[in-house]
Amino acid sequence: MPKFELLNYQMHRHLRMQPVAGATPHFVQIVTSEFSAAALASPVMLSKDPQTGDFFVGAVMSLKPGEAPLKSVDERGGLNPLSRQCSGFYISGEQIAIDRDNPRFSEVDGELLFDDAQQPNECLRQMQIALGKYHGGLEATRSFIDSMNKLKLIEPVDMSLSFDSGEKLTIKGLYTIGLDSLRDIDDAAALRLFRSGYLQLAYTIATSLPQVGILAHLRNRQLVSNPQN
Repeated sequence: MPKFELLNYQMHRHLRMQPVAGATPHFVQIVTSEFSAAALASPVMLSKDPQTGDFFVGAVMSLKPGEAPLKSVDERGGLNPLSRQCSGFYISGEQIAIDRDNPRFSEVDGELLFDDAQQPNECLRQMQIALGKYHGGLEATRSFIDSMNKLKLIEPVDMSLSFDSGEKLTIKGLYTIGLDSLRDIDDAAALRLFRSGYLQLAYTIATSLPQVGILAHLRNRQLVSNPQN
């Protein structure tokens, strides 16, 4: 259970921030400003929050839960999603809150959040910027998804992949933007999407789907090179 605390010098003057702990998940939430960069190296797809049923957009990093990303950060063009960067930090009104139990916080290791003048250190200032981008990006992404939903452009994707090791993977629970459906919208809707910038975002998602095949090729090569895995 998260332990949320409003961040302040009095309570957290000794608190330090470490890099995000744990492996990158196989599906990482991203926001609209990250779509283009993510699509250069990963399939960009939609999934549903298991608790709310709401759609969110993510980049597929690997094809199986628990497996490491199939491309390094460098191979992803340096993409480090804001959702990962901001792990443990939240916006609460006009303040920043933290999950004190998040393993990236320590009073021993890492960078101090505050300096001796009771001001945010550089790491916290950078986090404030990232949080602002992420919070604004979530709003923009929700608006984009609402538009796609209203036009019935979100379509499920079920894929079966076979590997030389004999393993078969079935990918379910992911969605894309249907290219055929996108081409069939009327002119007025297309113009609205174009002016809002949503048309480009929709095509970015739809045309990133072939990246699944590239990830499958990389995974197959890894399985052949490391048959014990």
